[in-house]
Amino acid sequence: MTFDPEKLVRDNIRRLTPYSSARSEFAGRAEIFLDANENPFGSPLARDYHRYPDPLQSKIKKNLAAETGLDAAEIFVGNGSDEAIDLLFRIFCEPGRDAALVCPPTYGMYRVSADVNAVRTKEVCLRPDFGLDAAGIREAADSRTKLLFICSPNNPTGNSMRRETVLEIVRDFRGIVVVDEAYIHFSREKSLVAELRAHPNLVVLQTFSKAWGLAGLRVGMAFASREIVALLNRVKPPYNVSEIAQEAVLDALENRAAVADAIAKIIVEREMLAERLEDFPFVERIYPSDANFLLVKTTDADRLYRFLLDERIVVRNRARVAMCLGCLRITVGTPAENARLLESLEKARSINL
Repeated sequence: MTFDPEKLVRDNIRRLTPYSSARSEFAGRAEIFLDANENPFGSPLARDYHRYPDPLQSKIKKNLAAETGLDAAEIFVGNGSDEAIDLLFRIFCEPGRDAALVCPPTYGMYRVSADVNAVRTKEVCLRPDFGLDAAGIREAADSRTKLLFICSPNNPTGNSMRRETVLEIVRDFRGIVVVDEAYIHFSREKSLVAELRAHPNLVVLQTFSKAWGLAGLRVGMAFASREIVALLNRVKPPYNVSEIAQEAVLDALENRAAVADAIAKIIVEREMLAERLEDFPFVERIYPSDANFLLVKTTDADRLYRFLLDERIVVRNRARVAMCLGCLRITVGTPAENARLLESLEKARSINL
């Protein structure tokens, strides 16, 4: 069966004439720009930011295309991967009629975006080993289930989903499968970007916020078919990624060695923390992680969370998330930060917390 995303698109999006910005209408070289109502005298900053940024982030896409083997037309760059998530709902899901499928415990923004867009959320919980329930997903999906979100490595559990299972689901699902790879750079598994051309209903999300260390810039990516990327570009705001953010991302892309070094250090620290945390009597289990964090089951998550706050250490209390009873999510820090954490946990041990 040939997959045609246009058959899933909302009628109003299909009819939409996108906003045509000054910068999207002009392509080429020029010396004088009198088309966008910008301030010709520049800004009060040391560098001029009085011109609007490239609306399609062409230089970033060219760089990413060379790395991934994709065409620039198969890459969307947005205001964090959250923008791509929201746009997918707005493009494909009729409010009050369609549904999206999520697999708890998982990233909470899928449900928030569904709620914002008045789209019903269906849940198929992960198996006890935090793997995907392919049979459950198949049973839950119907003709009005337009989106399926899979987070791999998963937040908050940290595990990568089995590649063969994900691809089986992609082949079976009649809508669009969104695989969120925010933490893929810390994983033993390879990205699914290489599978895009074989699976036109697959969308792969990545971000510059995690391994690249650029969370403050809010820049994310969606890799997908030309048709889906064209839809994302049609609906997005014209200048969704600032000039400062684009410049910083391009600088970072020129220094991949530093990113690789940071990833290697985080993985070493992750394994060290996993080993050391096992020694504490209030730690019941440390789940295997392919991310830059550990999900840690404790005897009393609320109490330990408050104790660490008193120590001026902030972790994430996930005890009220489905299947995460008693769990804290602990991000891997620098060696000094991790040492502080372990010192505080030793203090908690000494007072029989």
